[in-house]
Amino acid sequence: MADATEHFFDIRALAATLPATAETMLRDIRLTDETAASCRIFRIYRPAPLHFHTSCDEYLYCLQGRGRIQIEDEVREVGPGELVHFKVRVVHGTPEILEHPFVFLAIDTPRRPPEDVHFVNPADGTPQTFIQSQGY
Repeated sequence: MADATEHFFDIRALAATLPATAETMLRDIRLTDETAASCRIFRIYRPAPLHFHTSCDEYLYCLQGRGRIQIEDEVREVGPGELVHFKVRVVHGTPEILEHPFVFLAIDTPRRPPEDVHFVNPADGTPQTFIQSQGY
């Protein structure tokens, strides 16, 4: 995670440090991790089953790639330059990745702890199989 005094981030350069493969569904780099909000870059490696978060609203800005994102019953294709927003406890997932790497800049308000992921079907995963954070 960034030093508390960090003010400027080279998003493209940081996104390029995310590995080509991962054992988890997602990998992220936490840029800020304050009580009021967290900011991350993350890459989706394989479809993420329907899940929700109990701590925050999410704003996801697509940086690279293309894929389908489901929010409740609506599924849409998302690509670079598009912003996706959903409120706390709203069920969402990524049923299909169309073009790799599929990378987002995420802002969570308030902060989303890494362990805050709840799968609609608990057999689909755990916080440990969902995401792994890496430093930069």
